[in-house]
Amino acid sequence: MRIAALYDIHGNLPALEAVLAELEPESADQIVIGGDVAAGPMPRLTLERLHRLPVPVHFIQGNADTELVQAREPAGEPALRDTHPTSWAARQLGPDLLREVARWPLTVTLDVPGVGRVLFCHATPRSNTRVFTAQTPEARVQPEFEGVDADLVVCGHTHMPFDRPVGRCRVVNAGSVGMPYGRPGAAWLQLGPDVQFRHTAYDRGAAARRILDTDFPQADAFARENVRQVPSAAEALASFAALEGAG
Repeated sequence: MRIAALYDIHGNLPALEAVLAELEPESADQIVIGGDVAAGPMPRLTLERLHRLPVPVHFIQGNADTELVQAREPAGEPALRDTHPTSWAARQLGPDLLREVARWPLTVTLDVPGVGRVLFCHATPRSNTRVFTAQTPEARVQPEFEGVDADLVVCGHTHMPFDRPVGRCRVVNAGSVGMPYGRPGAAWLQLGPDVQFRHTAYDRGAAARRILDTDFPQADAFARENVRQVPSAAEALASFAALEGAG
């Protein structure tokens, strides 16, 4: 069995389409969508595209997904201003899709031949907001992984691929399909019979134009700073350093 792990799509449908085009039907038996799926310029279209996949799909609730659910009051009206990107994305999804997102679990565990027992989470097994990177001291992050019964933990959240030990766990970050840091394009992971870090290049100029054609309140910034160009690894690590251990 082979599994593709796609994390942090953030409503970037052109990036997702490029990955799925590379991920031919015989390339994956199942797909794990590791959270932060729809919060971005094309939320509904992104989720609907994932619903049409011909293989089993497992969804995990990321921090941005949780925020989408929380952005609506019990009566269904946005709790935030319409111009706020989270409220805007929640409105695009509507009540039915938001109820679906609210039901997504925080972790999924699958057995992958050649890899073993794999726990998929968004940030850590205990939190979908906790920040850690390849450079975070092990002593600071190890409590998040205590008691984990898995040969491998796959996470995302910080949008940069890495492969590191945490205590007895091997932890890999799948990177980000839609909002990568360090390298433009779409980063994702393929598991079985080994662990493969994958990168998909796509027409970022055309993608930026599609994003600018949406009503997303931050379309210009998203196209400019997360598609045409992306933050450098050094910039991202500096920003995350102040947040390590938070969440």
